[in-house]
Parts: sequence; C-alpha cells; structure tokens
Amino acid sequence: MASLKCLHPTHPLLLLHSGSALPAISNRCFIHSSSPYRVLSVNSPRTAPPRAMAKPGFSPAQDQVASPGDFEFVPPLKIVEYPDPKLRAKSKRVVTFDDSLKKLVHEMFDVMYKTDGIGLSAPQVGINVQLMVFNPVGERGEGEEIVLVNPRVSKYSKKLTLFNEGCLSFPGINADVKRPESVKIDARDVNGTRFSVNLSGLPARIFQHEFDHLQGILFFERMTEEVLDSIRGQLQALETKYEGMTGLPSPEKLENRGRRKVPVGFGKL
Repeated sequence: MASLKCLHPTHPLLLLHSGSALPAISNRCFIHSSSPYRVLSVNSPRTAPPRAMAKPGFSPAQDQVASPGDFEFVPPLKIVEYPDPKLRAKSKRVVTFDDSLKKLVHEMFDVMYKTDGIGLSAPQVGINVQLMVFNPVGERGEGEEIVLVNPRVSKYSKKLTLFNEGCLSFPGINADVKRPESVKIDARDVNGTRFSVNLSGLPARIFQHEFDHLQGILFFERMTEEVLDSIRGQLQALETKYEGMTGLPSPEKLENRGRRKVPVGFGKL
C-alpha cells in the first residue's frame, strides 16, 4: 500500500472483495481525483463501519510539532527506499495549514502518479510529518483524491484480511500482509478541518499501510516469518544497494533483525 505503490494497477491487492462499491482500479498506487483534495464523508457508501475498538497508534500529547523547516524541499520529490533511516523516523504533527502544506500535497500526488502509485506517505519522500495522500482509482483526474493530516485510529474490525501488498519504498517487492478489513479514523483535511470517516476494503488497506509509515513501521514487519523468508533476498539486495549508493553501512540489517514489536491495532506480530 504503502505506499501501497505501493500497489501496482494489476496488483492482486487491487482486486476488491465482492460487494465493494469502489470503481474499477487501474494499475497504480494512491492518486488524486478530479476535484482537488476531496475527503470521504462519514456516511460514504464506499465504507462499512468497523466492529471493534482500537487503541490509537500514538497519542497527540506525545507528538513533536512540525516546524516550517520540516516542509522545505526542492522539487521534484524522490521516493525514499529501504533501508534509508528517514523511513524509521517518527513523523511530526502538523499544526500549520498553509500554502507550504498544499504545495507538499501537490508534489506528493505528482510523484505518486509518476511512480504508478495509489498511495503515499510523507516519510516516503523524506519529509517526516503526519501526512498521507491516496486515491484507490490510481489515475490522475479520476476517482477521489484523499488527503489525511494527523490521522488517528478510533476503531478497527476484528476480521482480518490477507492481501498481497507492495510498496514504493521497496521496488519490485510484493508479499502477503494480514490487516483489519475496516477502520474508523479521525483526521484533518488539507485546510485543517477535522473529520471522521469509516474505511473498508482497499481504502482501509491503503490507509493502514500508510499509517504504519507515519509511525516508522514497514510492511515486512507485518508479515509472517514464512512470507518474510520469501522476500529476504530482495530486502538484503536493497540493503546492499543503499551501501553502494551512499558509501555508508546499512542502518539496519535483516539478518540482525529480531521480532520487532509493533503497536496493537493493525495485526499483532
């Protein structure tokens, strides 16, 4: 999801379960809509109410606040790949809703489209603020362009669903990940307006993948050891690639990884 490239247009994750009201999905990750930065309404027919309470992934009281300097960047944005330490940094809460935020949102959608994505989180472009963008349709100018700022999870379903996920920060890697089928979230839009929404199916999957990114959690940490073993060589190849490009040792090594404990709420490891 992640950035659910994070999902490719032909990716299995794009095949919604029966009964979904979402339009047919193309080959991309999360994208914009014909109307700038629309927000799904709480009563959207595309969602189903979650069935169980969840603990938020993190508390606003514990968040660092983003400063104007955190939004500085030189376009075009570039996708940050594993094992870059920017993917592990905790994202800061956004408190200023100005043109700098809107510019970042615009640039994130642009790089998402260009990399065939349907969703993208700010840490994936090296900016550690609590922001994600997505559009399950995956085509520029089609579907709904969703922007979520400072998202929190208030509920999630007990029912878990297995999907084959990919991620822009893990090029060419796809594997099965189990997550709750639906979630209820509280967030702000690009103008700072608070709202709540229920998501299910693909939108819920995308959100959870991107929400993990905001907490420094990567999708391979949600996989079973058996599934992880199937992509181990590809992950290690990315570590070697990082060392070759930077001249620095990889900040993390899969071979040294223990079982990393992640927050309760999106599939216990």
